[in-house]
Amino acid sequence: MKTDIIEKIESLPPLPNSVIELENFRRRPEKEPVELLKIIEQDPLIITTLLRVANSAMFGFRSEVETPSRAVNLLGINFTISIALGSVVQDLIKSNLNAYNISTDDFLMASNLASNIINNWVGEIDFGLKEDLLLPAFLQETGKFIISEIIQEQNKTEEFQEALKTAEGSLSSIEESFTGFSCSRITANIFKHWNLSHNLIFTIGFVGNIEQCPEEYQRKVKILEVVKVLTDIRNPLGDEHVERALELATKYNLEIEPLVNAIDRIKEKMNEQ
Repeated sequence: MKTDIIEKIESLPPLPNSVIELENFRRRPEKEPVELLKIIEQDPLIITTLLRVANSAMFGFRSEVETPSRAVNLLGINFTISIALGSVVQDLIKSNLNAYNISTDDFLMASNLASNIINNWVGEIDFGLKEDLLLPAFLQETGKFIISEIIQEQNKTEEFQEALKTAEGSLSSIEESFTGFSCSRITANIFKHWNLSHNLIFTIGFVGNIEQCPEEYQRKVKILEVVKVLTDIRNPLGDEHVERALELATKYNLEIEPLVNAIDRIKEKMNEQ
């Protein structure tokens, strides 16, 4: 099965120009919203996804967001880049998440939630760190599309779904037991195949493997691991996942009070809808 996964990654199509332009834009020290709009307006899929995200319950803006420019103003440049890159990447992989018994909209909601937690939690602690983590948080579960495809091809969907319901332990350990790779490692290899940034590859790739993680990436990886637990697609922000995430954050000596406040704020907004 490991060979199947490697073959799937190596057979992925090249990145379209829109992603390359977004990556180049993201690396600029000065970022103008008008330049970002020129890039994303070339791709109808990005616009559709961006407006859907901006109008989701998670943000709870007072009035409907009808234009890309207003979405960029409300969500911020880096959040917009994360959504844009995520929508293109998911479209390129051209798979579904039937093995997980969820839709791509469910997946998008969990990805948005991950970036929103970074925005609310890490934004209170370190602005630069927040900006570095928005994109990895949004994209860190991309490997699930490959996992789902492999599980379905191996006719193990029912067995996998049963394990998701009944098996003890993390979602990552279940994925690894079926495929031989963690979702984080698969995701990192997808981005390595596309020659995306080292920050993206290393920060995602060592989630769940902190012992082997280079010291310069450890804080980022620890934060992403906590976010991964909170946004478990089986029940994002469910009580059991919040409890596990807070235990993990405590173990890693991360900032607990801003995390609790972030969770409470996001839940409150979602409950208002």
